[in-house]
Amino acid sequence: MSFDFDQPIDRSGTWSARWERYSGRDVIPLWVADTDFRAPPAVLKAFSERVAHGVFGYTEVPQALRAAIVERMRDLYRWHIEPGWIVFLPGVVPGLHLAARHLVAADGHVLVPTPIYHHFKRAVQLAPREHSDVPLVLSSGRWVLDEERLAQAVRRDTKLLFLCNPHNPGGTIFTRTELERLASLAERHDLRICSDEIHADILLEPGRPHVPIASLSAEISRRTVTLMSPNKSFNFPGAGCAFAIIEDAAMRRAFSSDLHATVHDASVFGYLGAIAAYREGGPWLHAQLAYLRANRDLVEQAVARMPGLAMVQVEATYLAWIDASALGVADPHALFLEHGVAMSPGAQFGAPEFVRLNFGTQRAHLTEALRRLAGALEARG
Repeated sequence: MSFDFDQPIDRSGTWSARWERYSGRDVIPLWVADTDFRAPPAVLKAFSERVAHGVFGYTEVPQALRAAIVERMRDLYRWHIEPGWIVFLPGVVPGLHLAARHLVAADGHVLVPTPIYHHFKRAVQLAPREHSDVPLVLSSGRWVLDEERLAQAVRRDTKLLFLCNPHNPGGTIFTRTELERLASLAERHDLRICSDEIHADILLEPGRPHVPIASLSAEISRRTVTLMSPNKSFNFPGAGCAFAIIEDAAMRRAFSSDLHATVHDASVFGYLGAIAAYREGGPWLHAQLAYLRANRDLVEQAVARMPGLAMVQVEATYLAWIDASALGVADPHALFLEHGVAMSPGAQFGAPEFVRLNFGTQRAHLTEALRRLAGALEARG
């Protein structure tokens, strides 16, 4: 079966957060992390069949979805989990906030590798919990953890380590060896780990597999909350379905404190989409990865020709982390927006000299956006 990711799709009037922000302006929006691709046919079929049924009442978690997740973890990662370890959520972001509020005491301390998806920081700030930012470092063309500084940042009251793997915005797939060293640190200092692995399926480099940190050993599994979702991989975040895998029963109870209180359930369409995606979405996902890989290559080649911009190869995600520090401008996001390209400002992730470009769009949109970026630089002289 073939899939046409080049097909133009008009998202105006659909309440798209990405497109509505710049509605009525000549701006190509390449910021928030969803794609402009239709969800897989199997997902659309599942949605259509439920719409035809016509009833959308309160919904129990489908046991078929628990089984599909258990099978997926086993088949992809040789990670054997139990159905009862799975806690369903409307999205990964609530999971970050639940971890910050319920896995760390009010006087506890959290480690946050930066730059990082901004909801990690918001989670500890709103909890509130004291935290330390530990900058990533660029090593051999990859954004990686500064393991020495991370170890130095551990305090007597440090209780939780946040991890984003694959990394957003850096695009790194952490290796098994890197994760083993991180796990060893957690064991030595008795740290819990909350690992956001929502981009685990969006792997652009063949031969570089995703490794859930909890899959390394029974000891690490018992101290880890793993957050996953089909929302990004199969592009139905508006339907809302994510899950946490938590082996330790006490951690699971603590993490789940706000469920059905301040945190609502996943939606019936989220459940339906997840089952369909995990059971039948493999060919579509494979085709999407090939398309995204070509888009990634296009962005890398274009950025390499633009004086003042630099980026490392994106191993995973559809997000390019572009270093604009050599331009010497205070706000590169504003510069490029003036020339019709809206990206995520690096300040959102803790690095204002960067911008994050979402290349999960039709190649015609992407090509025009890259032309505009080049034009913005040429206009500066």
